[in-house]
Order: sequence, then structure tokens, then C-alpha cells
Amino acid sequence: MNQDERLTRLIGNVYDAAVDPTLWISVLEEAARFVGGPAASLYSRDTDRKSGDVTHQSGLDPRFAQRYTEKYIKFDPTAIGYLMADIEEPLSTTDVMPYEQFIATRFYKEWGRPQGLVDAVHALLEKSATSAAAFIVFRHQRDGLVDNEARRRMRLVAPHIRRAVLLGKVLDSRKAEAATFGDALDDISAAIFFVDATGRIVHANATAHALLSKPDIVRVANGRLVVRDRHTDRMLADVFANASVGDVAIERKRIALPLITSEGEHHVCHVLPLTSGARRRSGTNYAAVAALFIHRAALDTPSIPEAIAKAYELTPTELRALLAIVQVGRIPRVADVLGIGAETVKTHLRHVYEKTGASRQVDLAKIVAGFSSPLLG
Repeated sequence: MNQDERLTRLIGNVYDAAVDPTLWISVLEEAARFVGGPAASLYSRDTDRKSGDVTHQSGLDPRFAQRYTEKYIKFDPTAIGYLMADIEEPLSTTDVMPYEQFIATRFYKEWGRPQGLVDAVHALLEKSATSAAAFIVFRHQRDGLVDNEARRRMRLVAPHIRRAVLLGKVLDSRKAEAATFGDALDDISAAIFFVDATGRIVHANATAHALLSKPDIVRVANGRLVVRDRHTDRMLADVFANASVGDVAIERKRIALPLITSEGEHHVCHVLPLTSGARRRSGTNYAAVAALFIHRAALDTPSIPEAIAKAYELTPTELRALLAIVQVGRIPRVADVLGIGAETVKTHLRHVYEKTGASRQVDLAKIVAGFSSPLLG
């Protein structure tokens, strides 16, 4: 099975897990193999309470998984990266701190090294000021550190994992109330259209309705959803009409279809048949045969931490100290997380205060918050 076929099968299984949570363990096992590692987890974290929960996991020793949530979550240095990481964008240990500092931390010595784990690639699924949820693939010493190929594969999988997690909250036929259904889907920034076999819209979230006001991308004609590009429109019509065969309809087509406006604005379209496996009961409940996801193609823009560092001319160590003090609070805890001495932390923070003009920790928090995007992830 080639990579495209493996990805297609994995995506189908991911969306099946959205409506049958018992499938997540096998899906995470498959996802870990695809990205390049022995284990994977779906994980949520409360940054205020310094606590977390492993929702589903595959491949980790259950004893270590339990120890993480009970003890070592407080010493996990990658948590600092969650504060400013972009949704769905791969985050590895070296994005947070130099690797030589990481292997000196208590977290690595007592939790990672005994398992033979040397790194992990994270993708944020949701986050707020006080909490975050992530999909994580761990790297064993035989896999090596997270490389460009692992990042590339994570970018292929993470958007589908995220949508499946979010859709899992609303695609259960026992939660079919229209208000609940609509409110939950409105939290997803991609435009989502549920369509029948003819392409007629059965339901659309708020982003989708907004997109219809820009007919240069999608529009309704003769009661049917159509896209500007005729070739892509014919492909979508064929997928909708043949959705009764489920994921095979996607396997014969490209997983991601490009949509380009007359002004050159790029969007990406994904189609999810709702008549396959565990998804069948969700689709039939809404008389829909497929869900269509449309989102604007991501631009290669600098990360928010990079923007902060550039704005205030912070060194990498000063930036990590800034993010850590905002994320975890007191200097002794920052020292534990970063694996450095408390006096070293104080030195870095003194430089941060001088460069930013801040005088209190609350001022640093306001600076970081000012760089955060108010848009949906």
C-alpha cells in the first residue's frame, strides 16, 4: 500500500472514530505508524490547574501514561509551546528549547528516557487562555528526533484528527437537536456543508453561510452547491452521487481539491462521505451523504513567538523564559520546566523586562496576549 492509499484509509478511519469512540485506540496506532513513531495520544491540558487528561492513547506503557497525568505533567517543558503554538501546526521539543537542555530536565530523565522516548510531535486541536487539547505522536530512540518528514505527515493528518474530535461532539444521532448541532459546528473555522446525493445543502455552519456570500468560491445554483472551477465541480458532483459506496468515492479522487478564485485566492476542499462504517448513522440522520469542508490555504507566515522575539529583540533563551513565566507562573517552577537554575531564570527575565519595558509579570502576560490571534483556529 503506497502512502496515498495509507493516508486515505487512515482518514476514513479517523472520521469513523468521530462517531464510534471505541475506534480511537486503533486509529491512534495507525496514525502513529503513519507519522513515524510507536505511540500516540489525544490529550487535554488545563494550564490553570496544571492538570491534564489522556482521552485516548495507544502504544504507551499504561503505568507511564498514568504517571504523566498524576505527576510529570507539571514538569513537561513542551507545555510552554502550547501557549503560542498555532492550531494544527507541528510542534516538537526543539521548537521549545535546545535539545541539550531538554535531556537535562527531570521530565526527560524520569519519564521519557526510561521508555526510550526521545521526542514527540504535537498538533494543537483546540486551545483557550487556560486549556488546550492536542494530538501527539511520540518518537522512540530508534525513530530519532522529529524531522521534516514527520512534520509533513503530521500536517496531513492533524486537520482530520481535529475535525473528527470536534465533529464527534455533534455527529452522534442521539444529539440531533438542530440548535446543539449548529452551535457546535459554528465553533469550527472551516466552512462545512452537509449535502445530499444531488449536492443540495442539508445543513451548513456559520462559516459556510458566510462563504456563500462570496460566489466567486461557492454558490447555490438550481438548489445545488457548486464551485467555480468546472473540473472540480464535476469531481464533487461525482463523489456526491456515488457516496453510497462510502470512502471508495474518495479513494478514486484526490483527498484535497484546490479552489482558486478569479483573484487568485486559494482555498482547499475536503469531502467526507457519511455513508461508510460508523458514519452511516450520522449521515442518514440528516439526510446527508457527504460533508464538504472548505478552508483557506494556509500561508507560510512566521509563528507568534517569532514575532514577539523580533519585536523586542529577544534571544531564544529570553523568549523561552518569557513564555514560561506567563504559562507556569513562579520562577522555581519555570526553572524546573526549563531545566535551568532559578538564578539563570531571573537573569533572563531581567533582560526581558528591560527590552519590553514591562515592570510586572502581568505586563508580560498582556504583551503575549497582544500577539495572539482573536480568530478561530
